[in-house]
Amino acid sequence: MRVVITGAAGYIGSQLAKKLIHLGVNVLGLDIVSKPASEMGFDIEKMDIRDPNLGERLREFGTTHVVHLASIVSPGANEELEYDIDVNGTRNVVEGCLFAGVKHLTVTSSGAAYGYHADNPAWLKETDTLRGNDAFSYSRHKRIVEEMLAQYREGHPTLQQLILRPGTVLGDTTKNMITQLFARKSVLAIRGYDSPFVFIWDKDLIEILTRGVSESITGIYNVAGDGAVTVKELAGIMRKPLRQLPAGLVRSVLWVTHSLGLSQAGPNHLLFLQFRPVLDNARLKSEFGYQPEKSSVEVFKYFLKHQKS
Repeated sequence: MRVVITGAAGYIGSQLAKKLIHLGVNVLGLDIVSKPASEMGFDIEKMDIRDPNLGERLREFGTTHVVHLASIVSPGANEELEYDIDVNGTRNVVEGCLFAGVKHLTVTSSGAAYGYHADNPAWLKETDTLRGNDAFSYSRHKRIVEEMLAQYREGHPTLQQLILRPGTVLGDTTKNMITQLFARKSVLAIRGYDSPFVFIWDKDLIEILTRGVSESITGIYNVAGDGAVTVKELAGIMRKPLRQLPAGLVRSVLWVTHSLGLSQAGPNHLLFLQFRPVLDNARLKSEFGYQPEKSSVEVFKYFLKHQKS
């Protein structure tokens, strides 16, 4: 087994690489930033996932498995670039796998692929239609990528695929656009919406990725801890006031701050605050065979504890 990880210098990629290496797996990391092995504990080569030479590099390494983690993690700054990396970059990764004769491809998609809709089921299953919103580029890109992967599964069945749709990933050092919401003095909520979160502990995600690669598991799986946590419940756990604002007011504020370059989040991000996808993890437990160690509320409390320490 020879595994290539894209986005290997990132938060999840670096943890996964170290885990696999500990298990005796040959790992090559690819990323747009180069970091010395002395710092990371494994080799990372500087390579853009859109590089036309990617397939050749996969072949040179004798790659059997690819874990594609590279993506835009803070969307909203440059939609054209984000599309090029997330969609065209993923297409180049798949084509590279086919060129190099790779056996197994793991792709981390997102619960966002289901879309942010008022009529979403209370609990979304893997069989529910992907309706990533055109108005929300991150969600739309995840939907497009999954539609593309489905076409490749039909046309190239020899390349096995494992598609993971994580909820919000949290660990002791997580920092991203979502955790910024939790760092404020009050918790923002849209009046009239519970807006529940589903969380997955980063260590659970690493274990799922490791098992998926090691056992060459295929299929599509929601990745989330048991249960969900509403915004009101989050405010209670953090002991912060809940600030409930009308949707129209929040949309206007987001438009102004985004227009002035004060925030990457634009008015389209209102959907994220209203209709977060709530992921059913039954298939993860029954078919994939993994029970997350921490529930959604336990993940959040774990994260919060380490922010205070």
